[in-house]
Amino acid sequence: MRGMSKNLYRHIEACNNLPSPAHLLPFHFGAEQVGWVSAELAHALTFRPADFHFEGRGVAMAGRLRGAGSRSDALAEAGRLLAKQGFGRVRGELFDIRATADGPVLGTLDRGLIPQFGVIGQGVHLNGLVRRPPGKDGGLHVWVGVRARDKAVAPGQLDNLVAGGIPAGLDAEECLLKEAGEEASLPPELAAQARRTGRISYILTNDEGLRRDVLHVYDLELPESFTPRPNDDEVERFELWPAPRLLEALRETEDIKFNVNLVLMDLFLREGLIDPDGAEGRALREGLHQGP
Repeated sequence: MRGMSKNLYRHIEACNNLPSPAHLLPFHFGAEQVGWVSAELAHALTFRPADFHFEGRGVAMAGRLRGAGSRSDALAEAGRLLAKQGFGRVRGELFDIRATADGPVLGTLDRGLIPQFGVIGQGVHLNGLVRRPPGKDGGLHVWVGVRARDKAVAPGQLDNLVAGGIPAGLDAEECLLKEAGEEASLPPELAAQARRTGRISYILTNDEGLRRDVLHVYDLELPESFTPRPNDDEVERFELWPAPRLLEALRETEDIKFNVNLVLMDLFLREGLIDPDGAEGRALREGLHQGP
């Protein structure tokens, strides 16, 4: 794939930039590994011996913390202290902790500390689609959001119609309905028509820590009469782009938010704008599933 000019696979490589987790320590709840922590964070946890133990296989929460509630309480208290020491930040939104994306909930952790502990983070992404009759200005169109320029992540870049992390206690569908109203003013009865198409995963290391993300992807066919409207500070405006123009931006520019690149690749593979049976398409399809 590296021989192609402006190859799409570069976006997958950018989201999977950890050659090996060998420099990280496994983080366990009992027998279940739920994440990875840096040596620096592990050292900080040594000052909380009642809640965290150290063993040959890495770092584990104390055996006395057997239930999800007790683990969550201990992590919340530790998280507040860790944030003061520069390990992530407390955002006031809890995410569920699972050993696998489909596994049972083993505890909760503040969203701002998820990458510090290398815990799986899950989110929803919605493609808003408009299908016009063939001809000039016809065919598939895709709604994109232009992200607010004061956002800490991907300011001014293109985003999906709806995207957001799944908070503790909600499943993907419930989160989608919530985010659809909050971000794009989508009525619940319209958002409920979204069709789940699959999921994408990647493992990314950045200034936040280790992101082991799972994205649940949905498509929603929208009537031309509907125009999404920003309802929070996530995006400045929405624009309706012809799919070929959006594919060109995906291939030729860096104007799209890092993980939205992957969601759009998946869409264009399914829609046939990228040949799913060609060498590029097969490599992209395989590359979209490298995480948990």
